[in-house]
Amino acid sequence: MNQANEQPPGKKLTLGSLMAFVARSVIAGLALAFVILYLWPNVSERFARPAEPVAEPPAATASYADAVDRTAPSVVSIYTKSVELQQVSPRLQRILGSQYVARARQDMGSGVLVSEDGYILTNNHVISQVQDINVGLWDGRFAAAQVVGSDPETDLAVLKINLTGLPAAPLADDGNVRVGDVVLAIGNAFGLSQTVTMGIVSATGRHDLRSVLYEDFSQTDAAINAGNSGGALINHRGEVIGINTRNLGQAQGAQNIGFAIPIALAEDVMQQIVENGSVRRGWLGALFNDLPLSLQTDGSAVRRGIQVRDVTPDGPAWSAGIRPGDILLSIDGLAVDDARALLLMISQRQPGARVEFHVQRGSEQFETYAVLIQQPPLR
Repeated sequence: MNQANEQPPGKKLTLGSLMAFVARSVIAGLALAFVILYLWPNVSERFARPAEPVAEPPAATASYADAVDRTAPSVVSIYTKSVELQQVSPRLQRILGSQYVARARQDMGSGVLVSEDGYILTNNHVISQVQDINVGLWDGRFAAAQVVGSDPETDLAVLKINLTGLPAAPLADDGNVRVGDVVLAIGNAFGLSQTVTMGIVSATGRHDLRSVLYEDFSQTDAAINAGNSGGALINHRGEVIGINTRNLGQAQGAQNIGFAIPIALAEDVMQQIVENGSVRRGWLGALFNDLPLSLQTDGSAVRRGIQVRDVTPDGPAWSAGIRPGDILLSIDGLAVDDARALLLMISQRQPGARVEFHVQRGSEQFETYAVLIQQPPLR
């Protein structure tokens, strides 16, 4: 017998039996999968192949070009000329026969067009005691300007040029300015017209700089350089929120500390100047001092009231029975604790307004009222 042709013992594996085995396995697998998906419908998500990450397009570079385009044509450059007397050396005094010589001085600043017919808001210190004022416009034209009026107490002034069809600046509708808002300063910095610097609002309601009588500054770290005075401080929409006025300067060791007059205050001053030629303010006839902070039982420090320092005889405060040394606790029901803020509050009332006070004198308290009069010239 040929051993090579012998089959191994056991059941033969035929093609039909192999196909039947495969079919049974597939059917069993499909049935199991159906049961699993029916009972746990979300199980497929656990084993799904993660989607390929979609590359996002690069973020667009932040730009404030639209805001600048909206307002920059309304910001003008102001150039002034004046004559000042300068003392000369003893040798020149003998030659000239005088201690002083007159010399021409040129200065610059900025302004904001607030109407199509040529009214311009700027700082009082830009145009004070000058003989000649010229305004450079966005389109390269120059025009002579006249002073409509000025207000040294807020460092604001209004000019007028005899042109029409000018681009009036969009002014912010309200004073909703918050610390941290992005702002842009536009002006004639160092004679470089239309210079734009960027920063944020660093603080609001600053009234302790002792630079002018009535202070309510917005503080910014946008660069306010020489020549920026009177220019625009705008928000990200291109609306003017303030008139730039000053910075602390390197001489005081300051960096990026500039100030602007809020547009609401500037608008009020401007309208009064245009309508009346000057600003009408309520006047109480008293000066005040801040009280020291007092420590509370919970460890906090507060200041309640302000102290009356001086009272003008026969003025409204005197007629109301207010005397030096009194403590004013409230005005028209509002608690007061800041002397400069109270001065500003009174100045924004019209002459003839009645103002009620809650006063403490020693251990006694009483109510009184004063009728404000027009503020007399202070300088």
